[in-house]
Amino acid sequence: MPTHYPEDRLYHCDALWLQLLEGDEALVGINHHAQDSLGEVVFLDLPRVGATIRCDTPLGTVESRKAVSDMIAPIDGTVLEVNARLRKEPALVNSNPYDEGWTLRIRLASPGDTGHLHDASAYLALMGLSD
Repeated sequence: MPTHYPEDRLYHCDALWLQLLEGDEALVGINHHAQDSLGEVVFLDLPRVGATIRCDTPLGTVESRKAVSDMIAPIDGTVLEVNARLRKEPALVNSNPYDEGWTLRIRLASPGDTGHLHDASAYLALMGLSD
């Protein structure tokens, strides 16, 4: 079982994960490989509550001591909440990317439209990674 890639998440090929919640809601965050590659995260520019995000398009940026990178949306949806803790504690993305370091809570535009996302094992194989 992958320890750095929880089985209860779905993974987009471009560094973000999605955790389906009840109804048509989900959490979004940065996966282990991405946060590890970036190094210490120092700032996140995230969309506002009410913003629409579109799959495979930038939804914001993540800045580390190494680089500034686009965060590519894993799915279509509307932002319901932004993790306010990340304003003062952006390094939560590094220390706890799957729990306290989540970035957005969204309402899915099409809740059943997750076929393009990968479970942990498939993501690791696709990316040529090992846990």
